[in-house]
Amino acid sequence: MAKLNITVCMGSSCFARGNAQNLELIENYIKDNGLEAEIDLAGDRCAGKCATGPNIIVNGTEYHNVTEEKVLEILNSVKTA
Repeated sequence: MAKLNITVCMGSSCFARGNAQNLELIENYIKDNGLEAEIDLAGDRCAGKCATGPNIIVNGTEYHNVTEEKVLEILNSVKTA
């Protein structure tokens, strides 16, 4: 598995609309699956895409309106890739 880069928008709109929970979910997923060495997790300031938030970026691919279910779909798909 290639190193995975996940960036979570921490702008106030995305954070309030679900990225607070999404960040916690990602952190727990990484820990629970022993993926600390395979995933770089970072936060980022507002990218100006508030209308489509909450937003995350995985290896350069933007995901919008991200729910907890979508986060798990993304993580499970990249974990098995």
